[in-house]
Amino acid sequence: MATYFVGDIQGCYQELSSLLKMVRFDKKYDQLWCAGDLVARGPQSLETLRFIKSLGSSAQVVLGNHDLHLLAIANGIKRNKARDHLTPILEASDKDELLDWLRCQALVKQHPDFNVVMVHAGISPQWSVDTAISRAKEVETILRSDHYLRLLQSMYGNEPAHWNKHLEGLDRWRYIINACTRMRYCFADGTLDFELKIPPQQNDNPNLKPWYEIGDKHLQKQTIVFGHWAALEGRTSKDKVIATDTGCVWGNRLSMLRWEDQRWFNTPSQSQY
Repeated sequence: MATYFVGDIQGCYQELSSLLKMVRFDKKYDQLWCAGDLVARGPQSLETLRFIKSLGSSAQVVLGNHDLHLLAIANGIKRNKARDHLTPILEASDKDELLDWLRCQALVKQHPDFNVVMVHAGISPQWSVDTAISRAKEVETILRSDHYLRLLQSMYGNEPAHWNKHLEGLDRWRYIINACTRMRYCFADGTLDFELKIPPQQNDNPNLKPWYEIGDKHLQKQTIVFGHWAALEGRTSKDKVIATDTGCVWGNRLSMLRWEDQRWFNTPSQSQY
């Protein structure tokens, strides 16, 4: 039995299949942990969703910003853009089944046996890991309920950018979603920045640092596995913070980590989508 963590698949189903064949993945014994953004930009988002869903409990998924955006598009909240290649999902006979499954996935997921937690973008420097899991459950509960449309309609926007335990309602939920699915850089006090996306070695703004370099409240207990930030190319400055997005959809590679022996497997992108 092996546990594999894979970064942003984003519809790159062919590359995912190549990785799983490389390691002889067997859903009867192995688990695939997907760090969000299953869909968008790549050519086979429908095939990706169907496959991950077909794995049942052998697949463990957290939602990324593109996954949430798909739910908004499917419900008429946002416009479907050709560059996202989501039309096959929206026209699929099993669309409702797939999207209902998708909105029942988590924002933050803790492994039951290993000291590791998975999230799409990261853990807010203002939170401990336990706090992040608790806050994420607030959003997950709403997303799985009959009131999920109100949440999807209100999740867009960059404010509030600073956590306050007294935040309520839509502002509270928007911050939680942004921290878990969109965050890259933060100011020293933990305030989120959504403008800067370049790799840290190119950043010349002394007021902004990657979220994992702000304090250590969120880094004290567990290893954090995340995706979202392709510009990192799988590298961070912290041993216990593991970046899995290596930009397959941008023509680079899809990467997967086998947890038990910490071995990485990679396959090149078939083309730049």
